[in-house]
Amino acid sequence: MQFLLALTVVGPLIGAAAALLPAPPGLKGKSPDQAVLRHGVTVTGVILLAAIVLALGFDHDQPSRMQATTDITWIPALDVRIHLGIDGISLPLLVLTALLTFLCALYSYFKMPSGPSPKAFVALLLVLESGTLATFAVLDLVLFFLAFEMVLIPMYFLIARWGGEGRQAAAWKFILYTLLGSVVMLLGLLLIGVQAGTFDMVALATDNGRGLTTSVQVTAVLAIGLGLAVKTPMWPLHSWLPDAHTAAPTVGSVLLAGVLLKMGTYGFVRILLPIAPDGMRTFAPYLAAFAVAGIIYGSLACLALVRPGAKGDLKRLIAYSSVGHMGFVLLGIATMTPTGVNGALFANIAHGLVTGLLFFLVGALKDRYGTADLDTLAGATGAALYGRAPRLGALLAFAAVASLGLPGLAGFWGEMLALFGAFEPAEGLSRPAFLTFMAIGAFGTLLTAAYLLLVVRRVCMGGPRPAGETAIADVQGYEFAAWTPLVALTVLAGLWPAVLLGLTDPAVQKLLAGGTQ
Repeated sequence: MQFLLALTVVGPLIGAAAALLPAPPGLKGKSPDQAVLRHGVTVTGVILLAAIVLALGFDHDQPSRMQATTDITWIPALDVRIHLGIDGISLPLLVLTALLTFLCALYSYFKMPSGPSPKAFVALLLVLESGTLATFAVLDLVLFFLAFEMVLIPMYFLIARWGGEGRQAAAWKFILYTLLGSVVMLLGLLLIGVQAGTFDMVALATDNGRGLTTSVQVTAVLAIGLGLAVKTPMWPLHSWLPDAHTAAPTVGSVLLAGVLLKMGTYGFVRILLPIAPDGMRTFAPYLAAFAVAGIIYGSLACLALVRPGAKGDLKRLIAYSSVGHMGFVLLGIATMTPTGVNGALFANIAHGLVTGLLFFLVGALKDRYGTADLDTLAGATGAALYGRAPRLGALLAFAAVASLGLPGLAGFWGEMLALFGAFEPAEGLSRPAFLTFMAIGAFGTLLTAAYLLLVVRRVCMGGPRPAGETAIADVQGYEFAAWTPLVALTVLAGLWPAVLLGLTDPAVQKLLAGGTQ
């Protein structure tokens, strides 16, 4: 298990280095480009297999215990250690990351985005995977920061070199926002480490803030929280996200929404809740207020984009919907209750599955029609997917109703538990304030349903294909292979939420109790 976790984290880096080397003559196949794309599928497939074996070998009777741990001294003077481990909180995110990266590599093998050499593309994809997996597996604050930053450069180049119109400006906006947030976050992490005398996240969580004064905790939460809020992204620090998603290639959007946004909320749960509980209690009402503001803002922005004549971009609309969905995650965290935090973790996974599928589908639409403009797709000769590509239309409708939180699908449970957590927040938090936040969040679900149903009506419905118009391809074999796991897991998590909650709940209970359970 220790070896498997280390392989899962380091394996993509080794694969990235190998991708830059010349392919052996026997493995080139039709062309060197195909060889390196096949290499990406192979490496991400091995990492996914390792993650699945880790999940199968995980002791499900003790999900609150750190498992598959490695603890090696790295910088003795600062007590910085190469400390890896997984529990019920990090395991689902680890598997989600490995799955989405593999599906992106598989999709790219058949539909490589236009841009420079596939060698660089595959290498960057693997470095991105390694950094993300490391973020969810490391248990040292310094290593967490390094892994957190490791993903910025590959994502910058994926947007800037393989993106669409406006990619340079979007990539710069992404890197500047996240780097500025990270500088502040580093100061907060160093403050905790210096004041507590250790950077070990397990020891700090067990201490539960008792070794830190209230003023230190408040300062640390403010600094670290700002950095995490930018990556989440929390309103009003979200403005880099719509531009990044609109310009990014399909696989870049899938990984950005499905994996990278989860790093910020994971940091809130893994670091701030157990290590600085007094500081979190101080800022929890403000975090909840920003969260529900993001829910309403994201929904209103989507409603503005979906109306006829607005020239709204479908990728941009889904990006704004992510601001709203991540608002529910932040609201659940802000309640500081097991119910709310479990809801936040569930919503994280559900958002990764559903929004990843949505970006795959919009990418396929853009490939077929040459645009993601809603007015074009809804015009007299627009998409009308039910009649022209019924399987693609059915999948888009499925992803939309999953995203709006239809009971029986994954999106429902996270939002419901986050709202339940706000109904009865943790001791010391104002219940009237959180009841207000709950009501606003519940209203946000109605707005979410409104804009997603409008998207389905405008893109999927319409007249038959005019005579003489070229038919568009329905779902292709490689698309079916890349999208089916996301559909299946969305249904599984919706019908059987205990699969996830059985993992996260004991770990959350222990985390909020300061490791005493």
